[in-house]
Amino acid sequence: MNRVLAIVMAGGAGERLLPLTNDQSKAAIRFAGKYRIIDFVLSNCINSGIRQIFVLTQYLSDSLNKHIQDGWGISGSRLGDHIYCVPAQQKAGADWYRGTADAIRQNLDLIKERNTDTILILSGDHIYKMDYLQMVAYHKMKKADLTLSVIRVRAEEAAGRLGVLEVDKKGKVIGFEEKPRRPKTIGDAPDCVLGSMGIYAFEASALREALQGSEDDFGKGTIPRAISRDRKIFAYDYEKENKIEDFVVEMRGGTRFKILLNRTNDSSYWKDIGTIDSYYEVNMELLGVDPPFNLYGEKWPFRAYERSLPPSKFVFGGRSPDSMVADGCIISGGVVWKSILSPGVVVEREASVEESIVLDDVSIEPGARIRRAIIDTGVRVKSGALIGYDLEADARKGCIISNKGIVVVPGGMVVGLD
Repeated sequence: MNRVLAIVMAGGAGERLLPLTNDQSKAAIRFAGKYRIIDFVLSNCINSGIRQIFVLTQYLSDSLNKHIQDGWGISGSRLGDHIYCVPAQQKAGADWYRGTADAIRQNLDLIKERNTDTILILSGDHIYKMDYLQMVAYHKMKKADLTLSVIRVRAEEAAGRLGVLEVDKKGKVIGFEEKPRRPKTIGDAPDCVLGSMGIYAFEASALREALQGSEDDFGKGTIPRAISRDRKIFAYDYEKENKIEDFVVEMRGGTRFKILLNRTNDSSYWKDIGTIDSYYEVNMELLGVDPPFNLYGEKWPFRAYERSLPPSKFVFGGRSPDSMVADGCIISGGVVWKSILSPGVVVEREASVEESIVLDDVSIEPGARIRRAIIDTGVRVKSGALIGYDLEADARKGCIISNKGIVVVPGGMVVGLD
């Protein structure tokens, strides 16, 4: 039986997501109202049958540690199941983690303590569905030292943002560039490149050998060096190989119907949420009738820690068409349209929220109006206040304006009239 250990990299500071990362790491940010971003990689692990998991943390990790402790308590030492948070501890000197490879190098003791064949190294800040054991099976079939999961991305989207691979006809990796400005495109798709998803399957012995160098990052040094030494490195085609036949249940005339979600092909969906605009757009995509990424499957459920809150309620004509509303919200005469509300949000009479993301415990008072905005945790929007209608006025109040005009209200802020 193949023994697989997963190591989740969750120490990213997420500078481009400020102010959402003012007091938490990128992996801890809310997504789709009730989840944290890290819940997706952890759910993928559990759904894949991988239950030995280390989460490497570093920056502003308190909320992430608490979330995993409260919501992911699968640890059982006798059974070998665990999800452990491992903070940066300066194990190899005075430095904190200098990069992805250095983070694993500083924690090789965790691997040596366990009898494992394959090490999965995963990013804690991506949104996707993936059966990792399918990738491990491909890795074993190829007798690879290292397998990288790849996805086809338009060249302009990958430029300066993703690692880009070059492969031969058998799928062997023959070239790798980390975030090139002018990436090499695919021969049969000249507008696209093979982008690295930051998902690696290493043989344990090959990982130890790869980390004998001094490189800090897998993409910038470790992987190119391994390619130059002609190691057995293969690309796993995520869109071609990843097959999750999920379904939802619909009610039609009292009869339960199971319908495939693969009509949306969401088992090949993958997003790296790196900026405020991408965070906003990926959340908004969820609100469609047939979204590109569906949260409602039965076979591939996404798990999360949920606060003990009562059901949401709508009183005095409050309503929320085309929206997602988490537990504990009260829509009291206000209107929420095409928006996502996290737990504990209150929208009072004659207030309106349009095309916005509202995070935990926000209070929106009577007559306030919000559109195309992200309202961070604990914000109070006072009666009659406007957000998203005058970007210059919003900036004067202390809000952050994204490149595409999304207004971000920092956590704990009180927003009043001009």
